[in-house]
Amino acid sequence: MRYITGIHALNLPCSLLTCGDWHCSALQWEKPGFRNSEDSVFGDYGIEQCSVVPENEGTFAIANHIRALLDLLEIGNYCEAQGMNNNFIGNDDYTDEVFGKVVLLSALPHWSEIDGFMGSEYYGKWLAYKRKAGQNP
Repeated sequence: MRYITGIHALNLPCSLLTCGDWHCSALQWEKPGFRNSEDSVFGDYGIEQCSVVPENEGTFAIANHIRALLDLLEIGNYCEAQGMNNNFIGNDDYTDEVFGKVVLLSALPHWSEIDGFMGSEYYGKWLAYKRKAGQNP
């Protein structure tokens, strides 16, 4: 399934109780970032329908805020994902779900960068999760 993700999806409402982003007027909405769900380890997880995408007509599939952030990690775009925990998600209710999805990326060649990013975003919570999951911290 083709869907909008990344920073564009973070600036669209979704069904989660998350903050998302608030810089939507600074984005180029004529060409939002698209991906294909079949190209990701996450499949169709976290993809929703959205009826309003600025400067576009029609209905689009969009990544919810968690999926958009996971996609950014999967492609190695840590700059746009920075602030994942406190700024974009801002809700501890989703932490275990996020961690469970992030570890699906452990086979990627840039896993050590993802692991470091998660440590800087979640600190001891990420280390505790890895210990509990049997991964070396």
